[in-house]
Formats: sequence, structure tokens, C-alpha cells
Amino acid sequence: MTKSSNPFEHMMKQMQDMAKSMAPGMDAFSPKAFEAMWQTMPKDLMEMTFGKGLNPDGLDAKTRLLLTLAGLTMQGAQADTAVRMTVRHAREAGATDAEVAETIATMSMFAGAPASTRAMELARDVMDGETEEGNDT
Repeated sequence: MTKSSNPFEHMMKQMQDMAKSMAPGMDAFSPKAFEAMWQTMPKDLMEMTFGKGLNPDGLDAKTRLLLTLAGLTMQGAQADTAVRMTVRHAREAGATDAEVAETIATMSMFAGAPASTRAMELARDVMDGETEEGNDT
């Protein structure tokens, strides 16, 4: 047994050891590097596939992405990659940094300050100019 007396920590350690033995490269896995495989969709394509191209009288792609960001914030901003990619795509669809920040701030009334703070930290990664590879520009 490990030095930890916490059974959950012991179980997590066993699972991590098992994952490393099956895929040794996973010990260096980086979610931000994984995100780099997914390029930002061009604004016109976003609009055509899930914006006004889908429903001319409906929501545009920017609004849909800001609503997605609001939902991710409401869930506690636990999906780092999803939040960063949503912010990245929302900005490509025309959302300003102020609109992204306002969307997250509005959710603080419903999701609480910790969730909004976490979402804003993730959004800042994108808004402060971090590249898709996870390195500062």
C-alpha cells in the first residue's frame, strides 16, 4: 500500500500506474497540446453549419457559442478544453473579449463565483494570446 491512507488516492494512483504501463506516453499528456489538433473553424463555416445557415430567423453562430460558454460556466467550468475551444470559436465568430467576459460574469449569479472565476481563468488563456499549442505568443 502507499503512504497515503486515503483509499481514493490509492485507487487513483493504481489507475495512473496502469495507464502508464499501457501507454507510456500518456504521462506527458497535455490537454492544450490535444486542443492544437483541432483548428479554429472559420466564421463562415460556423455560420453555415450552426448559425443562420441552419435557420435564417434563428440565432447566429456567435450567440450560440456565447450560450454554450454560459452553459459550460453553469456546469462549473470543469471542461477546460471545451471552455477554451468555445472561447476561441466565439472570438472567431465575432465575439469581443468584453462579450466573453460579460457572458461569464452573468453566470456568476447562477453558477457562483468559483465556477465563474474558473471559466474566466480559462477564457483568459485564450484572450491573452496563448497559441493553440499552449505557448505564449
